[in-house]
Amino acid sequence: QLQLVESGGGLVQPGGSLSLSCGVSGDTLDYYSIAWLRQAPGKERELVSCLDKFDGAITYADSVKGRFTASRGNAKNAVYLRMNNLNPDDTGVYYCAGDQYGWCGGDMYYWGKGTLVTVSS
Repeated sequence: QLQLVESGGGLVQPGGSLSLSCGVSGDTLDYYSIAWLRQAPGKERELVSCLDKFDGAITYADSVKGRFTASRGNAKNAVYLRMNNLNPDDTGVYYCAGDQYGWCGGDMYYWGKGTLVTVSS
């Protein structure tokens, strides 16, 4: 049973940066593709990044490419999302999720409860 707990959300001004963490427990992280997803107010949940379990490649949504960086900690008990040059459209609840079969998207098996990121002046 993979357990995921997000942290690090908060209020940040446009142009600012914020780092999110996802604590991982219950299973070996390498068995899973790990994604960050977000849900903006009134909108559907969208995929932000995906770390592929098969080749370790990380992909990003076009809207965050070049600004966000996802990574795994060396201890393999956490994943991170560094967010730079934030804009109000980045506001939303951010989730980390894992899938043992390599899927990244809304149907992933394991989810954290989310952490709220608000970008506002």
